[in-house]
Amino acid sequence: MINDIIAIINDYWLLLLIGQYPNGPLGGLANTLILSALSIALAFPVSILFALARLSKWRLLRWPVTALVYFTRGVPLLMLILWSYFLVPLLTGADVPSFVTMLTTLVVYQGAFLSEVVRGGIVALGHGQMEAAKALGHSYLGAMRFVILPQALYNMIPSIISTFVSTIKDTTLGYVINVPDLTFAASQVNNQLLTQPFQVFLILAVVYYAICWSLTHVANVIERRITRRRAGVSNRAAPVSLATSKIVSEQP
Repeated sequence: MINDIIAIINDYWLLLLIGQYPNGPLGGLANTLILSALSIALAFPVSILFALARLSKWRLLRWPVTALVYFTRGVPLLMLILWSYFLVPLLTGADVPSFVTMLTTLVVYQGAFLSEVVRGGIVALGHGQMEAAKALGHSYLGAMRFVILPQALYNMIPSIISTFVSTIKDTTLGYVINVPDLTFAASQVNNQLLTQPFQVFLILAVVYYAICWSLTHVANVIERRITRRRAGVSNRAAPVSLATSKIVSEQP
């Protein structure tokens, strides 16, 4: 079986890497990574807007966004993909490419999940940060932009990478609407060989595992560094707090 796997990789590595390109659309692993990167890049600002809307005091803004987030998180991604694929052309009358359909669906889907991460990061900072920012003269939006969000987003870097890993795995569902990703390329290889499906999809599983494991390892390393930096800041702040308390207690 090892010889079969080596032969498949030797014969079809280019198809698995870039699909039919340049004689056809870009596909394979390259298209999977591009789709995943674009999804996260576009979902990230969407998630911030969703999170701020959910934390807003305006009910007309908070309630619809909350309903959208809960609905999106509660429906299987496959159903959202199929709804987008069939409903958008029906409403617009335009022929929407499958890549655009998948990208739009992933942006909304991952934006909803990331918004909860962003909201949790903001809430975890506590009200003291907002009060301190307002005491310095910042408005609510200014405090969010210059004080709250930079701290919250820094703490969320590992979670964002983990979401990127999840997005890479979610792109495999694009196969049902003919998105030319890595899974689609592997299916093309399997259709040509016919007799070696286990070997083909074993290669597919190993590639996905290698990518996701590498990104998960990066997320763990970053999380440990953030934890050490927090501990260092806390250790430096402790002597200052003790000294301040001593000075205050010695005052008449």
